[in-house]
Amino acid sequence: MSRSSFDGSFFQLAPAHLRYGQAVSVTNSASSHRNRALSIRSGNKSGKSGSGSQLPSFSFNSLRGQSQPELSRKLFKLIKSENNLINAHEAAGRERINIATQLSEWGEQTSDEAISDISDKVGVILSEIGEQEDTYAHSLDDSRARLKSIRNTEKSVQPSRDGKAKIADDIAKLKMKEPESARLVVLEQELVRAEAENLVAEAQLTNVTRQKLKEAYHSEFLATIERAEKQIILAKHGRRLLSLLDDTPIVPGDTRPNYTEGSQARQILNDCEDDLRDWRPESEEYETPVEEAASAGVKEKQPALDVESSIHTKTPETATTVAA
Repeated sequence: MSRSSFDGSFFQLAPAHLRYGQAVSVTNSASSHRNRALSIRSGNKSGKSGSGSQLPSFSFNSLRGQSQPELSRKLFKLIKSENNLINAHEAAGRERINIATQLSEWGEQTSDEAISDISDKVGVILSEIGEQEDTYAHSLDDSRARLKSIRNTEKSVQPSRDGKAKIADDIAKLKMKEPESARLVVLEQELVRAEAENLVAEAQLTNVTRQKLKEAYHSEFLATIERAEKQIILAKHGRRLLSLLDDTPIVPGDTRPNYTEGSQARQILNDCEDDLRDWRPESEEYETPVEEAASAGVKEKQPALDVESSIHTKTPETATTVAA
């Protein structure tokens, strides 16, 4: 912001070259949130509704996607969509900062001291919310990089699959044409080697896929929690700022009391800064299926141990009864 009324607050708005971002159009969905499907995969791909046939879009990116190996083509599209999502969040952050600047400048020209100060402080809050969007976009980019590791591994496995399939096809064709050919022995040996190489590649693929998929969305969910909780902090302090603005109606000719809440507004920004600085992610650990099965086994065995201990405790009484 161009004004000096931030009063040494902890925030600063973005420089001027970041204030004019590309606008992002938001489409409101008309679908209801009730009875939501448990999967977003289309159940009937052939029967798509539409008023008319739409020609597929042509671009160099579409050609690049078609040139990908079959194994990594779907993940390539996913990573491309993730990039679009990142750009959208970055644009949303820039627009939020731009709106904060415009709000501050508008409040200054109202010649109302209360509106001028509160709009300026609210602009600081809005600007920081925009910065949180940018931070979230960077976290999404880190998650996207882990998905790229899976895609690269898939691309490296595809030639191994193709080579094994080609050798098997050559053997089948040769058996039909020349069943007694000496080349069959060579091809079968090559097939054994190809299958061994493919076995190693497939094991690497499943290991990398599970590890990187877990890391990617674990990172994204943590970033989503951080963004949400910090925006809640900012929104709550923003409401505190708004409560300082007296909106009691006045009749023509009356004058409002002088604005004396400037120091309280500055303190709210300081409180907001402290809350953001003191924020820490909650350490919530979730058990893996193996750990859950182990803990469930302990719980199931516990009653048996109790029964056994009760038997031992009752043994002396039983012996006494028999002796009598």
